[in-house]
Amino acid sequence: MERRIEVLGAAHLELVDGVVLLEPRGQVFEAMLDGWRSQQLSRNLTFSTIDAGARVVSRFRHDTEVWPWEWTPGQLEGWCAGLREHKLRAPSTVRSYQLAVRSFLAYVTDPLYGWDRECLARFGTHAVQIAGRDNLAVHVSEYEGNPARRALTHTELQDLFDAADDTVASIRAHRRKGWLPAFRDATMLKAAYGWGLRRRELLMLEVADFGTNPKAPEFGAFGVCYVRFGKASHGSAPRRRSVLTVMGWSAEVMAEWVSDVWPHAALDGGGGLWPSERGPRVSEDRISAAFTRAATNAGLPAGLTPHCLRHSYVTHLIEGGFDSLFVQQQVGHQHASTTSLYTSVSSDYKTRILRDALDRVVNEAKGESEHP
Repeated sequence: MERRIEVLGAAHLELVDGVVLLEPRGQVFEAMLDGWRSQQLSRNLTFSTIDAGARVVSRFRHDTEVWPWEWTPGQLEGWCAGLREHKLRAPSTVRSYQLAVRSFLAYVTDPLYGWDRECLARFGTHAVQIAGRDNLAVHVSEYEGNPARRALTHTELQDLFDAADDTVASIRAHRRKGWLPAFRDATMLKAAYGWGLRRRELLMLEVADFGTNPKAPEFGAFGVCYVRFGKASHGSAPRRRSVLTVMGWSAEVMAEWVSDVWPHAALDGGGGLWPSERGPRVSEDRISAAFTRAATNAGLPAGLTPHCLRHSYVTHLIEGGFDSLFVQQQVGHQHASTTSLYTSVSSDYKTRILRDALDRVVNEAKGESEHP
């Protein structure tokens, strides 16, 4: 008699014995997805990651019109080629889709869960792993992001902030509604740059997430930004970090927002730093829209995104002489190589470094000639 193991995602837990399936292929596939969700939840993956993977697998099945126990490597390769050629998906996106399919198949082909036996009994065949090393997209470049994404120059950054402030001034001058959301959007953009924050890190901030820095009392109550929703990895919980304030103007901007404007925007009982008109915080789409509007009004090139503010923060600190390890810890990168990818120092900075090095060599040579 076959011994069944009671494990989350097992086929016999997802499909009830003795129940006749009216649409066996579709119902078995949905049961596979449900079991995969349960298995991933037990691995502590986030709901958004799990749902994204399930959507990819469902899309692959829909586009190929073939069920998982009939999939072949050629079908995956043809699907991915179409994503690149016709839908213009980025290489990193295609790789993430391939990895989702690979993860799903690793689950349904694992004998522990019993889907191989279930499919053999019902369909006379079972799924096999079709996403192997030979047909996965190769990660050959350290950075595969949009090449249009880069750090802003100091002039571009000032133009961006000026454009956001001009929107607020224009609404107020014409006595129209909406100056408060516009002021909020302008402050969000400045805070994203001022502390080098990712969009979700910025979005989830609350007033209580700022504190004093005893070593830098000049920043007052905004000497430290305590990030509680840092980027998670490998199924971990969001990582926390403390970002020290390094720009005096950013503390002033935040102090003005919290003391003069935020009390009029915050909903009762809500502590979100960026309340919307209907909820305790705005959406990530609102942050993107605010950046796009200000960038367009400032005449900046197309293709820039709010993440460019984080790139700018890293680059400008490096150019300003801050130690690279300090910058790495400020932005929460585990590896220095990641921070280096964010750094796009200006030609003026590189020229200055070269000039300093050449002057040092010349001065050392002069010293040696004067002291034989």
